[in-house]
Amino acid sequence: MKCIYWILNTHREVKTIIPLTSHPGNYRKNSGQTRIANRTIRHGTGDVNTKKSSMLLQTSFPKFGFAAGTAKRTAELMKRKAPACQPPERPLLPAEWKDLRESLGNQERFDIQMMNTLFRCGSELNIAKSLLTFVAMEKGTLSYELLLRYLTLCVKSGHDDEVYDIYKIMRGSFPSLDTGASSLFIKSFSRTARWREALEILKEIKQVLTPSPRNYGDIIAAAIHHKDATTAWALYDELIEKGLSPHQETWDALFTGSEQHERLLGVLVYMRNNQLYPQQKVANTIKSWFESLDGQKWTAAWSTATPKGACGCCGSELESIQLSAEEYQELKDRVMNDVIQGRDVFNKTTPEELESFKAFVKRKPAFDVVVDGLNVARINPDKTKQSETLLTVVLELERQAPNILVLGRKHMLRPSKSWDRRNMNLIQQKVHCFFTENISEDDPFLLYATLHSGNHCLFVSRDLMRDHKACLPDDVTRRLFFKWQRGHQLVMSIPCFDTIVQTTGDTWHLPYDDTGDRSTYEVPQRWLCLTKKN
Repeated sequence: MKCIYWILNTHREVKTIIPLTSHPGNYRKNSGQTRIANRTIRHGTGDVNTKKSSMLLQTSFPKFGFAAGTAKRTAELMKRKAPACQPPERPLLPAEWKDLRESLGNQERFDIQMMNTLFRCGSELNIAKSLLTFVAMEKGTLSYELLLRYLTLCVKSGHDDEVYDIYKIMRGSFPSLDTGASSLFIKSFSRTARWREALEILKEIKQVLTPSPRNYGDIIAAAIHHKDATTAWALYDELIEKGLSPHQETWDALFTGSEQHERLLGVLVYMRNNQLYPQQKVANTIKSWFESLDGQKWTAAWSTATPKGACGCCGSELESIQLSAEEYQELKDRVMNDVIQGRDVFNKTTPEELESFKAFVKRKPAFDVVVDGLNVARINPDKTKQSETLLTVVLELERQAPNILVLGRKHMLRPSKSWDRRNMNLIQQKVHCFFTENISEDDPFLLYATLHSGNHCLFVSRDLMRDHKACLPDDVTRRLFFKWQRGHQLVMSIPCFDTIVQTTGDTWHLPYDDTGDRSTYEVPQRWLCLTKKN
């Protein structure tokens, strides 16, 4: 399979090159596998080889750009530590609470802040009770906010007997409960023999708004635990009908306690259709469920996919990342109608400019690669080298792809420290270019040119297109968009297989999360392989 190499300028030197596996469509140059050793690329006016500009090209192979956990690692390192808290180590008498409050400057919301501290630090329940006693004696009443904080502490700590008492107090003292309190009562009641009372609270929530997936999931788990599969599946169907996505714990409960074979296979189909992945705990439960099926001999193993798109365990070929002709046409029609022609596009782009671009594209041959020029140039934090960065990428792509379109903005044509005129002139000599107004949005132009050119066309951008995917009308189309994006966006090595729950009848392959920090646009790297012996 052919590789296109996208050179990234980092810091003050160009020192990293990311291998980008292309779509299997055939280009007319450099067929076969390309390997680039460390060498020097020169460019300048007139002849590309006249100016010296040494660039270190490293043919390292970084992890797949949509791999789970890539997006959040930096953010995790930046999380602030929770502030140090020093709550009392034992229950206090009212006089002692009063002294503590005075020592802290008689804070206006002392009771609320202290209850928050007790919750945050996991203090013993008796300490929180002594705080309630102090407030009740001093004020003659307990506020809704304080009781809600206390309720949160009880539910988190598993003090379900205490929750019953709070429920009586709040029901008798306040005309209604907010959704926060209702959700906490549902969670607590669902853990006990009084779980059916949670159904009544759920009905109350539905009179005001749509309950959360967690609300449904807590009661579904309780129903499964108490052998009421009818109620569990009725709630699950209601959850799905409302367009909610079940929590992992809900799937885990269903595969643990439900015996309805076809319904559980339907859950796997739902995961597939919505590009959802079980976490490792759920994958383990699914594995155990398959292995326990009477009269069926399923063999389960943990696996990874080979670079050629086969299961590393059973050797089955995984589904291709490429869309079929029918899927591609469906996606193209939806994107053209809902994204390109959508009203949101014209907030930053005029209809006249878009029509002008369409006419431009129509006059040109089908493109092989479309480059988001500004996005690529900004890879280099050194603003004085942005045009040089873009030129380097264009030159490398131009070696392997016959027809390239670079999208930019008109300010890139004005000579400046960022946009060297010689570099920009050379780019325009080498490839097709279209420069939009400075306020225009790039993405609709990029999507239009790429989709108009055909299923072989790739695009280069670091933009993840989340907003445009959200404009699409249904889950199926959004799934097709994500699949197309992962198979065509040159910002990572593109696998030849689709990371999605899939089955052939005698096999199931489930990609699963083995990390807790996967963003929605990333995909797992581990698989559960299930094969049936005949």
